[in-house]
Amino acid sequence: MKTLLTYFIIVILVSACGTTPKQTPPSPTESPTTAVMSSAQSEAQDWLEKGNALANLGRYKAAIESYDKALGIKPDYHDAWNNRGGVLVYLGRYQESIESFDKALTIKPDYYAAWNNRGTALKDLGRYQEAIDSSDKALAIKQDYHEAWYNRGTILFDLGRYEAAIDSYDKALAIKQDYHEAWYNRGTILFDLGRYEAAIESFDKALTIKPDNYAAWNNRGTALKDLGRYQEAIDSYDKALAIKPDDHKAWSNRGVALDDLGRYEAAIDSYDKALAIKPDFHEAWNNRGFVFIKSDRYEAAVDSYDKALAIKPDNHLAWSNRGVALYNLGRYEAAIESFDKALAIKPNDHDAWTNRGAALGNLGRYEAAIENFDKALAIKPDDESARNNRKMTLKQLNKR
Repeated sequence: MKTLLTYFIIVILVSACGTTPKQTPPSPTESPTTAVMSSAQSEAQDWLEKGNALANLGRYKAAIESYDKALGIKPDYHDAWNNRGGVLVYLGRYQESIESFDKALTIKPDYYAAWNNRGTALKDLGRYQEAIDSSDKALAIKQDYHEAWYNRGTILFDLGRYEAAIDSYDKALAIKQDYHEAWYNRGTILFDLGRYEAAIESFDKALTIKPDNYAAWNNRGTALKDLGRYQEAIDSYDKALAIKPDDHKAWSNRGVALDDLGRYEAAIDSYDKALAIKPDFHEAWNNRGFVFIKSDRYEAAVDSYDKALAIKPDNHLAWSNRGVALYNLGRYEAAIESFDKALAIKPNDHDAWTNRGAALGNLGRYEAAIENFDKALAIKPDDESARNNRKMTLKQLNKR
């Protein structure tokens, strides 16, 4: 009995800037107003500047020691407290960083940079509403503070409040039109909303400003792919890979676009490139198996799915697709076992029920096959494959 088998494929999108890009700790925003600094003030400023230089070199622990020296001389040195907090963010010591920002804000409540940085630390702790409140404090003091609008957008993105996030990025871009990070994040959110043309426009803006943003080229390619513009998508992935040849996600996404064009050997080559970089990339193993099914290389498909499942045993798509490959090899019992694995993970997978029924039908177990098709139709009443297979199976049953 022939069946209309359903296959699956996964497209991997590079994650958006879900975390606020870390910033170099701000340099002092105020200098002494007196014509001559006291020796203590001068020494404190020297330690602050040394801390800033060490932070810029990535020597964060030494930077903190310098800031502490400055604060030992001048405990109310708000810039030192703020910069100390910034370095602690780099080190992932978020609660300590908040305490430093709070010290700065106790001394200087209108210190908008400290409010903004405090919001970044709160976001990294998952305290999103408090983070938004901190960003809002910064913006109440300085409405044209584009970094605060940007960080606010990133926090809202993490909360899934996409339209509000876009609004915040738009505010940042109204102030700083060449803010490529904001254009990139805006494009990523628009992609998640399915607004692919608008996403491409945002990625293009980001790339006009920063042509070597490989992530923007990659995501642009995925948006083009979802619009069915496969060759343009491949061109975008190639741009990403010219910048970052070891970007396994771009190689995998390129494979998806090549598959959509029916260029199976080239697709497999792209997946192989992704897997040479990241051998545990189960999505690429799964997609590679899919291409082997489409090119009737079923043993190779099973091998790819086995690799995917060794990495991620709860991947119901890989189990289901593995069953399809086994079915096409005539190994119906083994196919049923694979479909069972898929259904144990996702019981409402109507395609797995349909394909399981087809395997049962090929084994002459017609009553059980009909039960499977009924399961598929209960989940998806307009499943034509299940409906047609059920009719054919009833005919076989009536011939007995």
